[in-house]
Parts: sequence; C-alpha cells; structure tokens
Amino acid sequence: MGSKARPKPKYLGKKLRAIRVEILGMSQTEMSRSLGLKVDYSAVSQYELGTREPPLPILLKYARLAGISTDVLIDDDLKLPKT
Repeated sequence: MGSKARPKPKYLGKKLRAIRVEILGMSQTEMSRSLGLKVDYSAVSQYELGTREPPLPILLKYARLAGISTDVLIDDDLKLPKT
C-alpha cells in the first residue's frame, strides 16, 4: 500500500550552490531570475539547503546554465567540473 520515497541525491544542494557561486558568480536573486522562477530567491535557498527539491525542468536549467549534463547533478559519484 505505502510506497517508499524515492532516493534523493545526497550532494544536490551543494552542487546547486557551487554552480550559482563558483561557476556563475550569481546571487540567489540573480539565479532565481535566470531560472525563470516566479518566486523570490527563497526557492533557490531551499534547493541549496536541501529542504526543497527542484523540479526536473529547473534542474535542466541549472545544468544548461553551467554547461554540464544533468547526470552530474543527480549522480553523487560525479563531481562538478573545475572552474
């Protein structure tokens, strides 16, 4: 009857923050605008803290902005490229 929650990437939040800060050099507000979010920067903060998981289209936008594959975001064994 009950189904298990799907596994979540352990390092996703850290990778999203690294993309924003180290690769793109953006504030949370700038990132929110770049992602086309209709809300303020709090969504970006929640993604980075791991309290909220971004929808797949937002993960795709992160990956495209950083010039990486979504695999790098999702797979905990893969690291972000050096900047």
